[in-house]
Amino acid sequence: MTTHVDRQTTLADQVTLTGIGVHSGKPASITLVPAESGVGIVFTRTDQDDAVEVPALWNKVTQTALCTVLGDPSKDGVATVEHLMAALFGMGVDNLIVEIDGPEMPIMDGSSAVFVEAIEQAGLKKLDRGRRYLKVKKTVRVDNGTAWCELHPHQGTKFDITIDFDTPLIGRQQFSDEITPDVFRDDLSRARTFGYVKDVEQLWKMGFALGSSLDNSVAIAEDKVLNPEGTRWPDEFARHKALDAVGDLALAGLPILGLYRSYKGGHKMNHAILVKLFEDPSAYEIVESPAFRQVGQVDKGGLAAAAAFGPDVS
Repeated sequence: MTTHVDRQTTLADQVTLTGIGVHSGKPASITLVPAESGVGIVFTRTDQDDAVEVPALWNKVTQTALCTVLGDPSKDGVATVEHLMAALFGMGVDNLIVEIDGPEMPIMDGSSAVFVEAIEQAGLKKLDRGRRYLKVKKTVRVDNGTAWCELHPHQGTKFDITIDFDTPLIGRQQFSDEITPDVFRDDLSRARTFGYVKDVEQLWKMGFALGSSLDNSVAIAEDKVLNPEGTRWPDEFARHKALDAVGDLALAGLPILGLYRSYKGGHKMNHAILVKLFEDPSAYEIVESPAFRQVGQVDKGGLAAAAAFGPDVS
């Protein structure tokens, strides 16, 4: 009898994708480059003379207001990482170098679909080391007014996301399921970002969302969807919030064994729950396949960098 070994993965081949940055409106290109076991997901700017590798970790997050930002995009950081991170987490990619030619990820169609297609086109390569997981051992919670989020112990990886908007077009919607590659690809990856036209117009005046269009977002005006094709699901809004949550929690640095629940959450709260988790070393452990043995806490310079060393996130 042989024991199933859940091994770390990377892509079997590199792949390049091009698009525009949703906030800058400028061309953006990324190349997904296979990496060795233990590397994790790392971003590196090819437009910088002295390229610095920025690991895709929660303690590298500097902004969460409009999107999730790693580092300082004016130097070596990258903005709008959540849709790619969701695809990598959802499709089971553990190690990858993301080469990017500017400060912002291409928005593509506002979802993770193109990234999933690229991953499937390149294929996955199993590496020589067991996959490591972040196992939630006890419940942690963050409250912010009427909004809240929680991480619970769970035998699997489940997201339970509820949104509640005062427009009847959206209202209260919920997405709840175990996140497997099939579920992510079929039920989440095509859910697009969305927003009110009046909010986008205000962002334009501030110099943001310059690349936003009906090609990469669901636009809402006067309780109707302006996109000619409508929504891809009646609850596409909740599905996209779930997609964002998967991408933001991928910044834990390892696949999560646990249940994430949120009500009226977003990038800021998704990040806050990771800060809260890593503040308490007794709330989690690192385990490795196939025996899910505990491998100990990592030092504060790595995956579980102490919250005190984290940035002030808007």
